[in-house]
Amino acid sequence: MGIPEYIKEYLEYCEIAQNKSPKTIENYKHYLKRFEEFLSENMKPKDLDLRKVQNYRMFLNRMVDDKGKKLSIKTQNYHLIALRAFLKYLTKNDVRTLAPEKIELSKIPERTVEFLTHEELERLFLAVDQTKKSGKRDTAILETLYSTGLRVSELRSLNREQVDLKRREFMVRGKGRKPRIVFLSKKAAEIVESYLKTRNDNFKALFINSGKGQKPDILDEEKRRLTTVSIENVVRKYALKAGIIKKVSPHTLRHSYATELLANGADIRSVQEMLGHSSITTTQIYTHVTNKGLKEIHDKYHR
Repeated sequence: MGIPEYIKEYLEYCEIAQNKSPKTIENYKHYLKRFEEFLSENMKPKDLDLRKVQNYRMFLNRMVDDKGKKLSIKTQNYHLIALRAFLKYLTKNDVRTLAPEKIELSKIPERTVEFLTHEELERLFLAVDQTKKSGKRDTAILETLYSTGLRVSELRSLNREQVDLKRREFMVRGKGRKPRIVFLSKKAAEIVESYLKTRNDNFKALFINSGKGQKPDILDEEKRRLTTVSIENVVRKYALKAGIIKKVSPHTLRHSYATELLANGADIRSVQEMLGHSSITTTQIYTHVTNKGLKEIHDKYHR
């Protein structure tokens, strides 16, 4: 068999044997399809070598999208990660090919995080008009994001029945369908409860749109669930209204949540678990902005 046939087989393996999420499979399919297009021939796995991979890396580095933008180093690495996973699958199944560990990822600059200060957070929440019904919902969205550190996709998929407002905790499934427990602050729980009292529907989604222009039919229930883009627009809208110069997104509130925890003395392992990070390395990006010890040393010895 050629590489395209093996890729098809690998994606089926990801779906059935590894039970990977549809989004992960979709991403792998996209990255490996691009590798297929680069090969432009039905190459056998045994014929793949480092020179061919080097040419593929050059192909990715020079690629330009419809808007004239080049692929970022991070995106190029995603392509290589998918390729390594594919080669690992071939090796595991005794198909002779290039050893996956021979493909090294490009070094990328250390990540930095953008977060909101206490003053900016206050301005963000005060920017919401509480006299409007949509204001109740939007405040609940902002408070839930900041209180739990949820990813926007996790917030979007929340259903009313799964959120325990009395215990102020509930389970979500994050990346790779990994389950974790998240916690609501007392204030956030009260705001979500207040928002739900304004609802007179039976839709299961926690956050819904106004339904303008849509038939109130039970079959349209999922159409009433807010999309990730809509939630991003809600956050952006109030950040602009509050006069916050930074580019603010739901992920900015997630960063603010993690930064606040670490700045107040939470240990990094606990924060890792609450954020749902698979690797502690991902969580360590926050220590650069919350290291009180370094600040104290600076204050003590710098005159």
